[in-house]
Amino acid sequence: MESHGTGLRRVLVLAFCVAGIWSAYIYQGVLQETLSTKRFGADGKRFEHLAFLNLAQNVVCLIWSYIMIKIWSRSSTSGSGAPWWTYWSAGITNTIGPAMGIEALKYISYPAQVLAKSSKMIPVMLMGTLVYGIRYSLNEYICTFLVAGGVSTFALSKTSSKTMSKLAHPNAPLGYGLCFLNLAFDGFTNATQDSLTTRYPKTSAWDIMLGMNLWGTIYNMIYMFGLPQGFGYEAVEFCKQHPEAAWDIFLFCLCGAVGQNFIFLTISRFGSLTNTTITTTRKFVSIVVSSLLSGNPLSTKQWGCVAMVFSGLSYQIYLKWRKLQKLQKKRKSM
Repeated sequence: MESHGTGLRRVLVLAFCVAGIWSAYIYQGVLQETLSTKRFGADGKRFEHLAFLNLAQNVVCLIWSYIMIKIWSRSSTSGSGAPWWTYWSAGITNTIGPAMGIEALKYISYPAQVLAKSSKMIPVMLMGTLVYGIRYSLNEYICTFLVAGGVSTFALSKTSSKTMSKLAHPNAPLGYGLCFLNLAFDGFTNATQDSLTTRYPKTSAWDIMLGMNLWGTIYNMIYMFGLPQGFGYEAVEFCKQHPEAAWDIFLFCLCGAVGQNFIFLTISRFGSLTNTTITTTRKFVSIVVSSLLSGNPLSTKQWGCVAMVFSGLSYQIYLKWRKLQKLQKKRKSM
């Protein structure tokens, strides 16, 4: 009876995590698309300074992580976590990468960006093969082929005139190029974070969140307010003149902070594989929601590309799950 109660509790916690991640990031995606395409106020101006979203996100997540550390974490007070200054290099790539991802929305649609960013395994496998001489299995190449083929075909398919009219400066090659650069910078950021947690084992997720967003805030403040060509003041002035945009930006940042909470909870309770499954399915739902809410339906060919990409991602998750099962059986036998 006790085990049944424990199992039910785990299912409820998992359902809570799924609902939290989906609702936070799907709504954030809707807000991101709104901020990149909508015309605000009587003057009908677009919010051109999309990189300002990164600074706002950094500030909100910095405050959020500081509060969480004070409430829950003890690692920072014991001094055994990674020092704040060690995040400076990852902070650079974590500042540039998301800025490129957001800037890409000026040139391509939100569904196109989601698909392009889903192909993270392609640069990882390419770098692994060319630089480190890693050999991958046939199944892994099949996954990559499905994802790469789906993204490429989607990119080459004709975008509706309604979608094109909503983009500020349509330029698909530049938009996809920015997305793939975003993936490359993300790869370096993740590798650096893994290195820090290896060197400082008692570093908590909140410590990482605090360190990353602290340096992100510093870099973005210098870039947007310290340099002569900085557009931070223009972005602030736009928000003053268009309170609706300012409210959307605040909600965008809040969704990011809440979403990170649910991701950390999922990883700590159920592992990274479960989190990957939830976030992958969330991306598919984001495309569906975006297509329905924006009134820009995808063509049959584009939906076929979406199905192709997520078939590859689902197969990759299955392969990871099977590998994990084999490892667990080996440990039990030993």
